[in-house]
Amino acid sequence: MNSYMKEAIKEAKLGSQKEEGGPFGCIIVKKNKIIGRGHSEVLLQNDPTCHGEMMAIRDACRKEKTNDLSGAVLYTTGEPCPMCLGAILWANIDKVYYGCSIEDTNKIGFRDKDFYEYLKTRDENILSLKELEKEECLKLYEQYQEENHKRY
Repeated sequence: MNSYMKEAIKEAKLGSQKEEGGPFGCIIVKKNKIIGRGHSEVLLQNDPTCHGEMMAIRDACRKEKTNDLSGAVLYTTGEPCPMCLGAILWANIDKVYYGCSIEDTNKIGFRDKDFYEYLKTRDENILSLKELEKEECLKLYEQYQEENHKRY
């Protein structure tokens, strides 16, 4: 068994045994060194964003003192949901290994599949997403651009 996936599974078991969240663990590796660890803490933190990948990304960024994890590889027990994929992309991680698929996750009662369905269909029965006050928000964007802030 891959040693990094083995560590991700250990993380998942740790969180599940403590009833902190589902069976989701994650390890982030850079230059053959584990730089981040995390498991689902959704129940512990009462926060739906505390997925294993999110916790591992936060851990790695804190330890590395950066928001840019370019060159890192992520190992996770479950295929990342859209939120976690977004975080992975924002962190510049370009390689992910996962154990179980979205279908597998659905079978044990998690609804990741619904989020992927929404992204395909934009079904308003799942989420109503409407543009509002665009002109005012564009002014904010223009001011930010004129001030030449650091991009990430």
